Amino acid sequence: MNMASMGILLIFALICVSINADTDFVKVECKAQQTGQCGQHSLLECVVRTTADVVNAKIIVVTWRKKGDSKPLMVYNRELKQLRPGYKFAEPSWNVQNMNVSLLITNTALKDSGNYSCYVMTDSGDHTADISLDVTAKYNQPKIYYDPGTTGGTLMCESDGGFPKGRIGWFSELKDEWTSSSQMEAKKTGSGLFHLSSKLPLQPGSRFSNYTCIVYNASGGKEGENTFVLPDLPPERQETGQGPEKVGPAAKIVAPVVVIGSLIVGLLLVLVVLHRRRLQQARRCSTTPLMSGHHQVPDCGSHVEEGDLQEIGEKWHGP
Repeated sequence: MNMASMGILLIFALICVSINADTDFVKVECKAQQTGQCGQHSLLECVVRTTADVVNAKIIVVTWRKKGDSKPLMVYNRELKQLRPGYKFAEPSWNVQNMNVSLLITNTALKDSGNYSCYVMTDSGDHTADISLDVTAKYNQPKIYYDPGTTGGTLMCESDGGFPKGRIGWFSELKDEWTSSSQMEAKKTGSGLFHLSSKLPLQPGSRFSNYTCIVYNASGGKEGENTFVLPDLPPERQETGQGPEKVGPAAKIVAPVVVIGSLIVGLLLVLVVLHRRRLQQARRCSTTPLMSGHHQVPDCGSHVEEGDLQEIGEKWHGP
C-alpha cells in the first residue's frame, strides 16, 4: 500500500468519526447533586434529551447502577423490568416514550449515599450520565435530665438518630449562651447514626430558673429543642451559699409595695406633726397678754421649725 492509499484511508476514517459525532442525537441529563433523608423517599432526577432531528424517540434500555455495587439497581430491557426492592421508576406509569427516567428510592438509608450512573439506549442513540446522593438523618427531639448532685447540680441533654455529626447548645432563660461551659460527646451507633450527649454543670451562684437545650445538624440548622425548669435549691444549700439568691415574682411585687407604703406613712407623720404645731401656735396666739398698752401680734405663721423635724425623726425612727 502506497502513501496515497494510506492518505485516502486516513481521510475516510476522519470523515467516519465526524459523521459519528454528528449523529449523537441523544443525551441523558441529570441533576449532579441530590440530598436525601433517612426513612424518606429520595429522587435521582434524570431525563433524556434529543435533538430536533429526532422525532418520537423510543427507549429500548434503561440501567441504573450504584458505583461500587456489582449488581444493577434497576434494568429495563425491551419490556422486561428487573427491579431490586426499594428502587423503581419515579414515574408510576412510565413507558418507552416517557423521557423521564428518574430513579426513586422508597426508603432511603445511609448505605444509599454515593455515586450513581444512568445508562439509556434509544432507537436513535445512547448515553450515560452520573449523579451523586448525600444522605442525612434528622436528630430526634432532645431530652433533658437533672442530677442535683452535691453543689449546684448538673443538666444533661441527649439526642440521637442523626447524621452527619451535629452539636448541642445550651441557653439560659435570658437567652445567654452557656455552651462553652458544657461538655459534649458524639458517638456513632451500629446503624451509622450519631448519639449526642452534653453535660452542663451548674455552678453555685450562677443558676437560672430554666435552661434550654438545642440540637443543631451538621449545617448549623436547628432540629429540636427542650426546656427544663430547675427545682428550688434545698434550704441548707441556700443558707450555705450553694446557689444564687432567687427573687420570685411575689418578692418582686412586695418590695416596691413596702417602699411606697413606708413613704406614705412618713408623709402622714409629717402632716400630723405639722397639724399639732399649728394647733399649739393658735392656742399661744389666743392667750398672749397685752404689753405696754399695745397689742403684740405674735408670729403665728405655719412653718416647720428645727424642733418639728426632730419630733418627726423621733416618731419615724423611734426614740
